[in-house]
Amino acid sequence: MTGATRSPRYDLPEPDAFTRPYWDAAAEGHLLLRRCRACDRAHHYPREFCPHCWSEDVAWERASGRATLYTWSVVHRNDLPPFGTRVPYVAAVVDLAEGPRMMTEVVECEANALAIGMDLRVTFRQEEGHEAVAVFRP
Repeated sequence: MTGATRSPRYDLPEPDAFTRPYWDAAAEGHLLLRRCRACDRAHHYPREFCPHCWSEDVAWERASGRATLYTWSVVHRNDLPPFGTRVPYVAAVVDLAEGPRMMTEVVECEANALAIGMDLRVTFRQEEGHEAVAVFRP
């Protein structure tokens, strides 16, 4: 923007060389996890080591995209850009079919229709010029 100060964005990821495969897959509509070859457990968010056994023998794996709703909260006020323009929205924690728990947002569902344990599928929010971000819908 010329002559104006752009508001900071608090919802945009900052990819690096390590996480680039994750963001590239997201742009293609796929959710990636990391799986440990030593203990065979998957984890999310992506790390260079296994948070369960500390092994560095971990690899990228495409997730099924299936999850169940663990908990949620309807956010009615958030002053950080751009969340204020999205309220109300559903901040949630989901249990991925592969095991890891993930913080996310539930979209395309009225808050009164949510129920713990409901089945969800991954979808992606993408704004032009920015990384695609995983969100979930029924």
